[in-house]
Amino acid sequence: MTQRAVVTGIGIAAPNGLGPTAYWRAVMNGVSGLRTVTRFDISKYRSKVGGEVPDFDAERHLQSRLLPQTDHMTRLALVAADWALRQAGLKEGDVPSNRMSVVTAATGGGYEFGQRELAKLHGQGPDHVSAYQSFAWFYAVNAGQISIRHGMRGAGSVVVSEQAGGLDAIGHGRRQLADGSRLVLTGGVDSALCPWAWVAHQATGAMSRCPDPARAYLPFDERANGYVPGEGGAIMVLEAAELAEKRPGTRIYGEVAGYAATFDSRRPGRPSGLRRVIELALGDAGMDPRDIDVVFADAAGDLALDRAEAEAIAAVFGPRGVPVTAPKTMTGRLFAGGGPLDVASALLAMYWGAIPPTVNVREAVPDYELDLVLGRPRYEPVRAALVLARGHGGFNSAIVVREYR
Repeated sequence: MTQRAVVTGIGIAAPNGLGPTAYWRAVMNGVSGLRTVTRFDISKYRSKVGGEVPDFDAERHLQSRLLPQTDHMTRLALVAADWALRQAGLKEGDVPSNRMSVVTAATGGGYEFGQRELAKLHGQGPDHVSAYQSFAWFYAVNAGQISIRHGMRGAGSVVVSEQAGGLDAIGHGRRQLADGSRLVLTGGVDSALCPWAWVAHQATGAMSRCPDPARAYLPFDERANGYVPGEGGAIMVLEAAELAEKRPGTRIYGEVAGYAATFDSRRPGRPSGLRRVIELALGDAGMDPRDIDVVFADAAGDLALDRAEAEAIAAVFGPRGVPVTAPKTMTGRLFAGGGPLDVASALLAMYWGAIPPTVNVREAVPDYELDLVLGRPRYEPVRAALVLARGHGGFNSAIVVREYR
């Protein structure tokens, strides 16, 4: 990469905190946002625990003419984008509108949008919208609303690769800087908290059915019994380092130093591409495994998938060779929003010099050979972090962030 990409603003909407300060305070105190779902009648479903963003008032935060044209998830994304731009200290005219781009990711939120549009048109004969049309329109709206609100006329795109999509969006945003954009709003905010999405996720058999929020999502634990879906994510401002440095008062959280993606083979017996994606991301960053101070794990909450991830980490870093954390145990899996939220957490960990904990897990399975950060945060310098994400169907993505010097 000819441009060094740095993060100058972070916007967060999470089940345990709205905004970077509230979120980081909650994470460092082990405050979970998992609870019995209230967004719709959950009584008829086997899985009942989710991660909801509490007390979210879109009109108070946005005051926008776009509100009637958006759904809950898009409103969360708009608020996160506003927050990120404010943090970056950008003023009108600082960057030409045609040099500002938007690259986001989305997966589950299309369910809510599609459900709403289909409900509107139910029973109207041939004038109906298919589920696929609804999802495609939703993804365009999600990035388009951010572009319209902030007058961004550069490149615009939405990446769809399930839980890995948020990291892929950031990686693509980094490429946009190399291709001539001066600023990229990137990341993802996602949601699976609507009846249609809930049914689809239940059908996979991978969701936890435990009704106790403290025991429903236990990655790397021998009691692991599935994942808990949630809503939220993070949007961040990505800028070319040499331009960000010239703007007075700019705070640089860190550099997106490396990115890679692989795809698992569908042939039985073929190894996962997770180890390979770690090695590729480190290579892209020009770094050695010894340079990484913490790994933010994908943390599937499935015994087989957790073992595969633990083996990949141990193969690269050595047994218990690097601290590993999964703060998503406090938010649930946020799909396209999960990876960006972990990247934001990694940047905040570097800023504050602390590694957030993995909550509710008593002990990692000994055979995994993981140095899992449990219970309480570790206060130690964090100069570089690796973030991992896997998407259903074989997607693997990794991003390396480090201190900017």
